[in-house]
Amino acid sequence: MISSHIVDYSLGFKFGLDNLKRYNIFPISKQDLFTLIATVKKPNDYTKLQQFFNTPIKFIEVSQKSLDEQFLNFDNYYEIYQLGVNALNNSTKNQDTNSHIVGMANQIIALAIKLKSSDIHIEALKQSVIIRFRIDGVLKLIFSFDYELHSLFSSIIKLFASLDISQVRLPQNGRFSKNLNNHLYDFRISTIPTLNGESIVIRILDSHNSKVTLKDVGFSQNVFQTLDKLIKLHQGMILITGPTGSGKTTTLYAILNTLNTISKKIITIEDPIEYNLSGIQQININEDINLDYALALKNILRQDPDIIMIGEIRDEKALQIAMRASLTGHLVIATLHTNNAPDTIARLLDLNAEPFLIASTLKAVISQRLVRKLSNDEYDGRVIVAELLECDNTISTYISKGKDINTIVEYARKNGYTSLEEDGMQKVKDKITTLDEFYAKVKI
Repeated sequence: MISSHIVDYSLGFKFGLDNLKRYNIFPISKQDLFTLIATVKKPNDYTKLQQFFNTPIKFIEVSQKSLDEQFLNFDNYYEIYQLGVNALNNSTKNQDTNSHIVGMANQIIALAIKLKSSDIHIEALKQSVIIRFRIDGVLKLIFSFDYELHSLFSSIIKLFASLDISQVRLPQNGRFSKNLNNHLYDFRISTIPTLNGESIVIRILDSHNSKVTLKDVGFSQNVFQTLDKLIKLHQGMILITGPTGSGKTTTLYAILNTLNTISKKIITIEDPIEYNLSGIQQININEDINLDYALALKNILRQDPDIIMIGEIRDEKALQIAMRASLTGHLVIATLHTNNAPDTIARLLDLNAEPFLIASTLKAVISQRLVRKLSNDEYDGRVIVAELLECDNTISTYISKGKDINTIVEYARKNGYTSLEEDGMQKVKDKITTLDEFYAKVKI
């Protein structure tokens, strides 16, 4: 992989992009004794390359995809590289580095957005610093730089987020906003000390996503229709489950945007708030001052809400308050970590919820995953795979009587319930995703 090396992009710039494509090569670095060049297949005659670089040539074999990625984004890579080199040069001369590092950070952020990344990871290794982007849920190595650049880059990112640039021994969290191409983006920053230096993660939050409604999420038609009906209930509890990165927050916000009218008071409890939702009262959990989910829940009931959104039910106390709220004229929408919809009932029992309370409050459980979407032979974007278990009167009775999960699922199937795996396999059959993605993300 080309990006696993510290690439001298000035070599490719001097050779010219057209020549790089014609020879189907990419120069990586120039040493005293040779020039290291990436190629798919070592050419029989490379005399002209030796003449141009004025050294013997040492080849490494890479995939055509790796080369194509370098060609496609070459202008971006070269500009970022040059800004980094200038910053390091200024640093060694004790000259101001801010303009170069700020430019470099902005260009990396712009490239991450161009490549539809959700996160930027800046990580210190023993002798280098690497930049990775999470694209469609998968981390991809984009750059490797000299280690000396790490502290400069770390300081600028902290300044963006108004963090303490001198604090490198404790974790820090912050956020900032930028307008890029007339589009507002929010960025959430997390830093944490590691053996070789701070690990920095920048979460990219596109303000457009805060306007997504239930129709935009991409549920299968039967899931969408059932959920659209259930969110219009005046009371009860709807739970959204799945692992980290399965799109639960997007689904939560889509439900809230669908329900958000002037006649409804909606209050959310989040950790942290990802998007600012117009017309909705949002509470950010702050455990440093003991403002946890349970305390926030207890007090917002006095705020006369119609709808309460809980970012995550983490413990028995928060669950008890949420269930009581759903019994007293509130619609409660929350997330919970479980593998699938039927297992959620067992999880509620593990949290010491009484069966009769579960039966009285639980209206539906959605379990979901995000899988990469197939576009010809490449992945491009992601699509949701989901199941919805509606707790009708019969299932509520089963729960209150302590019937086993198999009995509940058997009844639900007769009434249209489709499992997570069945929804995923249907998307494989429809060539929306692949079998590899199904087994990686859906198959339990």
